[in-house]
Amino acid sequence: MPNTEPLRREWTAFRRPGRLLALAAAALALIAIAVLVTSGDRASCDGPCPDAPATGDGRVVSDQFWFLHRDLGPEGAITVRMTSMTGTITYPPPGHDRIVSGLVPWAKAGIIVKDGTRRGSRYAALMMTGRHGVRFQDDYDHDVAGSADGVSDRSPRWLRLTRSGDTVTGAESSDGRRWRTVAKARLDGLPDTAQVGLFAASPGDLTLRDTGLGGAIEEVRFTQAVGVFDNVSVAGGAGGAWKSDPVGEMNHTDWEKSHHASGAVERDGVITVSGTGDIGPRNEEGARTVEKTLPGLTVTLIIMLVVGARYGARTARGTARGTTSRRVIVDRSAVVGAAAFVTGLVAVGVALPVGVAILKGNGVPTQPLPVLTGARVVVGVAAALALCAVLAFGIGVRLRRGWAAVLLGTSLVAVPYAVTAFPLLPDALSEWLLRLTPAAGFAVQQTMVEYPQVTAHYAPSAGYFPLPWWAGLAVLCAYTAIAVTSVTTGRSA
Repeated sequence: MPNTEPLRREWTAFRRPGRLLALAAAALALIAIAVLVTSGDRASCDGPCPDAPATGDGRVVSDQFWFLHRDLGPEGAITVRMTSMTGTITYPPPGHDRIVSGLVPWAKAGIIVKDGTRRGSRYAALMMTGRHGVRFQDDYDHDVAGSADGVSDRSPRWLRLTRSGDTVTGAESSDGRRWRTVAKARLDGLPDTAQVGLFAASPGDLTLRDTGLGGAIEEVRFTQAVGVFDNVSVAGGAGGAWKSDPVGEMNHTDWEKSHHASGAVERDGVITVSGTGDIGPRNEEGARTVEKTLPGLTVTLIIMLVVGARYGARTARGTARGTTSRRVIVDRSAVVGAAAFVTGLVAVGVALPVGVAILKGNGVPTQPLPVLTGARVVVGVAAALALCAVLAFGIGVRLRRGWAAVLLGTSLVAVPYAVTAFPLLPDALSEWLLRLTPAAGFAVQQTMVEYPQVTAHYAPSAGYFPLPWWAGLAVLCAYTAIAVTSVTTGRSA
């Protein structure tokens, strides 16, 4: 059996009241700040807040568009010719709105098969977009590219969705005779009578405004998309008249009331559909993710660095002329890491579920957290804190001066982590800091996903790390291994 007596001896030496109090303060800081910040985050609406659209598995999504629809049976199809797609973007300078013609890249207009009109229900859609050509999208996350061509009176685009049971197939054509399949989707549980029809949606126009030392903050402007269709035919309809409805709130803005309300108009066989909103994944602006329950992580990290660095410096000075043995350094680094890991595990394990519960109680939409992902966040953040404490311990042994080690450790880890969390530095610089410094390890907490079909500010200040969680953790492991190896090499056993 391995001899654990040296580890027990080092643990006894480590657990002085001051260090234990520091670790307790680190845990309590993380929990207290989580409770304080999430308690102040509340849904704000004029009147009762509508329920956020959610899928069957609880994911909060975007599901807002204008829908001209009718019933569709288990077998059927809708075919249309699209001849135009235009849009408007509203710029609000002081005093009055300035309206310009234009489409945002992911404005959408086309045809859709949907499980009723409930927000968050399953769907498959074939559409023209503002700058990405024809796309087939289904169930909010999935996106398949069709032809990259645009649409106009001289170059119309034919679109077709065919339903066969739970399978929906999208096809496109330039002349209505030669068809090319874009993609298929299986919508398990699609009822015998689904809704089929024409739709239009347009997400906000995202722009970035400079701030700080080159950072950027998001500004979103109101937009609207307009699609023009003719040659509309539905085969296999289950009967019933066409209905024109908004999915989600619409026609509530001053611009829509005074200029152009969203809706559907038919004249001489030509149907014009206009709408705002989006159909797809919802980023953090619309639904909080678990990272937002850990705003106190910087404070906890600094305390861990101080504990590790000062104990490392004390270890180096504890033996005459700094000749501490390799075994002592390894054992003490293991003790520091274990203490930091347990502290982080308890703190994150409490702060995360409590923060999520408070957000939900305040009416704030919150993305569901799968069990394995939640375990990765809790264990991963605890491991990152432990590695940072061991890194600071190694720096302390090397420098043999506690506050010099604290300063260096904080500069390497806490400062990059803190400054990239705010829109202070240019996005490119923030991304490089989170690639090259030990702060990369905290990518382990990220649950937000970058979706190509969603325009968003994918930057560290918005919560997006440039490395996947495992790669960021590998960077932190490398720094820690170098720090410990450099102070054990050449020492006696």
